[in-house]
Amino acid sequence: MQQPDPSRDSRQHALSRRKLVARASVAGAAAAAAAALPAVTQGAKAAPSVGAKPDTGSGYQLTEHVKRYYRTAKV
Repeated sequence: MQQPDPSRDSRQHALSRRKLVARASVAGAAAAAAAALPAVTQGAKAAPSVGAKPDTGSGYQLTEHVKRYYRTAKV
């Protein structure tokens, strides 16, 4: 008959603890990345591009061309 090996149980507990610590560190890194991600995307939207034209206030204008398109697009 074989006697149970007490050192085997301690190795399994140690391995279980290592997995717990590894998973906790991965979860912490993912949470930190998720928290930083919205700040990165907001900062990217706020920064003007290098070759962007200055805003001259010439946004949407209702011209004859646009009015003609609206007339032809009516259903």
